[in-house]
Amino acid sequence: MEELDKHAFRYLLISVIIVLATGTIFYHLVEKLSWLNSYYFSVVTLSTVGYGDITPHTDAGKIFTTFYIFTGVGILTTFFSVLIKRRAQRIEKRSKKKNS
Repeated sequence: MEELDKHAFRYLLISVIIVLATGTIFYHLVEKLSWLNSYYFSVVTLSTVGYGDITPHTDAGKIFTTFYIFTGVGILTTFFSVLIKRRAQRIEKRSKKKNS
């Protein structure tokens, strides 16, 4: 089971990087945002913070953003869930070793 979790974590980490990179590139090319603002908008959007200081202005940007949110939020939520689970398992293992 631990081996499966390790692989799941790696695949999810790669997925998070791909999702952030895809959003950053898309917003830079389509919405004409700077690279930094594109990355910032991607993170703010996927974290569901949504400050509203940057918004998509093109129809393509608005459509992409709706699908980006549905896909990206799910991937990020799953990634953080697995990350927390892994940390809890490591703490539990250390605790068992100390008590043995």
